Amino acid sequence: MSEKYDLVVIGSGPGGYVAAIRAAQLGLRTAIVEKYGTLGGTCLNVGCIPSKALLQSSHHFEMATDEFSHHGIKAQVTLDLKTMMGRKDQVVQDLTQGVEFLMKKNKIDHIVGEGRITSPGAVSVEPAKSAKKGAKKKTLKTENIMIATGSEVTPLPGVKIDEKQIVSSAGALELKKVPKTLAVVGAGAIGLELGSVWGRLGAKVTVVEFLDYILPGMDGEVSKQMQRILAKQGMDFKLATKVTAAKASKAGVTLSVEPVSGEKGGGKKETLKADVVLVSIGRRPFTEGLGLKKLGVDMDGHGFITVDEDFQTNVEGVFAIGDVIGGAMLAHKAEDEGVVCVEIMAGQSGHIDYDAIPGVVYTWPEVANLGKTEEQLKEAGIAYNVGKFPFSANSRARCNADADGFVKILADAKTDAVLGCHIIGPEAGDLIQEVAVAMELSASAEDIARISHGHPGLSEAVKEAALAAGGRAIHI
Repeated sequence: MSEKYDLVVIGSGPGGYVAAIRAAQLGLRTAIVEKYGTLGGTCLNVGCIPSKALLQSSHHFEMATDEFSHHGIKAQVTLDLKTMMGRKDQVVQDLTQGVEFLMKKNKIDHIVGEGRITSPGAVSVEPAKSAKKGAKKKTLKTENIMIATGSEVTPLPGVKIDEKQIVSSAGALELKKVPKTLAVVGAGAIGLELGSVWGRLGAKVTVVEFLDYILPGMDGEVSKQMQRILAKQGMDFKLATKVTAAKASKAGVTLSVEPVSGEKGGGKKETLKADVVLVSIGRRPFTEGLGLKKLGVDMDGHGFITVDEDFQTNVEGVFAIGDVIGGAMLAHKAEDEGVVCVEIMAGQSGHIDYDAIPGVVYTWPEVANLGKTEEQLKEAGIAYNVGKFPFSANSRARCNADADGFVKILADAKTDAVLGCHIIGPEAGDLIQEVAVAMELSASAEDIARISHGHPGLSEAVKEAALAAGGRAIHI
């Protein structure tokens, strides 16, 4: 069976399905190929969405058990983990069904199967296990192919993931009971978020990190303060430490750990015992089974697909976006790349300012970053001013008893252009969007400072940080 399309997208995560919708809007006959039974990719099924559902539920539980009494609310609270997990699953189901509706609405052919590129103009689709009974292999003829297959968990040498005692992020979302002890290998966003979930529900969490700081890639001051905040919440940290082996038994998991060599390593080899171990040391591009090597698609030494400014590979008509091309592995980054790619494909123009793409860690308080860090500006020799404002001086944050953290704005010393923004605090992921808009529109710190912000509001901390960048903060 052979069908003809203008675009075939392989992978239905946020990058792939958004690209498919935009392509359909532009009049391109589009198909999307997905090997799993539901659309939405890692993000909707076993990543961003279920983790945020559990973060919200566990935050409510922690508030009810620890914070309500401070507000004059007395309650006896018990955990119903089955219901909490059921709510998480329902959120995932609702959203994946929503994506399926969008495919039908935009007349995009949804093909369940494993896609393999056999030539620049053809995708062979083998029926997947989740395909309907009687599904047969088919070949899709197309003018353009987009690879949007995302990423997978990076394995840790010496540690075998069984998704029961030694789990990936996907397994950590499906635990049947709260472990008494949880060891998290990796102090990035995923590890800290899922560590927060189970820590709030009663687990004793120990984070083991190869580097001597948490949240790699974040501004150094953010990393240090966030570690102090999480330690106050009960997390233990073993930094500059590597895991060399893991042995599971009925009694739990025994991790073999040792210091990273160097000045800051120190200490002796030791063992760490935990009921459950979460391996979250990062993600790697997923390109297995796509036929890229035979097709001659260029990839770098880490397996990322090489593309040009139009997201086209070295093979004409074959494009790639999202996690498979590297950069920040963020769903919204993949979405923007998918949209820009198909707009260029359709003869329009498009552009992405990668400095204006925010990153968010959904712990509590949240952490958000945008643009350059102080360390990056120093390394580049760029003179800058720092405007910083603590949430402890923000009236709304004090009313809400969410006064941990700060807003920090970095502005060019000569032009006052906003070069970066870093936030620890309540709703940081939403607050940073104002600064993202400012950077996209080439605004200065003074421009932000001169905008009226509602009082009392958390956003006033952003205004005050912008004022502070000019040496004229009001409330500190």
